Amino acid sequence: MIDVIILNKAISEIKNRRNIARAENNMHFEEINEKIPEISEINNQLAKTSMNLLNIIKSGQNISEKMEDLKEKNIQAQKIIKNLLTIHGYPEDYLQIKYTCEKCFDTGFINNEKCECLQKLIAKITANEMNKNSQINLCSFNSFDLNYYRGNNPESTAKYRNIMSKIYNYCKKYADNFSLSSSNILMFGKTGLGKTHLSLSIANEVLKKGYNVLYDSAMNYLNQIEKEHFGRDISGKDTLSVLLTADLLILDDFGTEFEKSFYVSVIYNIINTRLNRGLPTIISTNLYHEEILEKYGERIFSRLFTVYESMEFVGTDIRLIKRKSG
Repeated sequence: MIDVIILNKAISEIKNRRNIARAENNMHFEEINEKIPEISEINNQLAKTSMNLLNIIKSGQNISEKMEDLKEKNIQAQKIIKNLLTIHGYPEDYLQIKYTCEKCFDTGFINNEKCECLQKLIAKITANEMNKNSQINLCSFNSFDLNYYRGNNPESTAKYRNIMSKIYNYCKKYADNFSLSSSNILMFGKTGLGKTHLSLSIANEVLKKGYNVLYDSAMNYLNQIEKEHFGRDISGKDTLSVLLTADLLILDDFGTEFEKSFYVSVIYNIINTRLNRGLPTIISTNLYHEEILEKYGERIFSRLFTVYESMEFVGTDIRLIKRKSG
């Protein structure tokens, strides 16, 4: 079920797009009427011919020949208008309405069914609402500092920074070149090593490209899905459906949720369905291979470590380092 408020927001935005397109088109007509009066005269003649035809229709006369004649005149008139526009330095389609969506002409519907543009807008607004409490805007690639990755000796420090430099570069490239066919990512390793920072940085950049991105902890999503599934949430939301269709889904703190067979079933559904649909997912977790296998079983384990790009984060908890140096 789609949230009525979100649906109304989306329809309102589509309607606004249509109004803007028509207002811009009216401005173009006014401009051309002033600068190229020949075009205005042609349009006036066509309008008169159409009115005459309408009167003939009302009188009940046979109009087949006149219809063909009017069609031919329209075709010739359009050719003349396009030619006049290009002669005066305008594009030949300058007087055509430029809708954002040429499929539904910014109505949001095709044959009483939601157009793809309306569905995408609903998804984007829904994602924005769900991300309101996230920290997406607090992290960026520019604020990621490799100097915090230290070991017990120069050799281990160099090793950690080399590994994390490669992970950083991969994530940066991933965000820069993101598309709906981008790969899935599994970030794992001890707490405080930058998994959240880099996944938030990716989310930030992908959102700027106009994609709808969902970011939150796995626990928060699963709690909400559970409420909706068992009727404890009467808002009409369908969080699971939104997660299954988002352009990019980022599940943070994977593995911190309570152990419930319902949660495992939902997680498998999310991972498997998004894989089948070819939609990218990023998962970050403090769990390692054996812990994931034990907690979620072979079906989830095999998908995470065979289909996802696995990245092991290394080093010492950055928060502890900052606290000591602060």
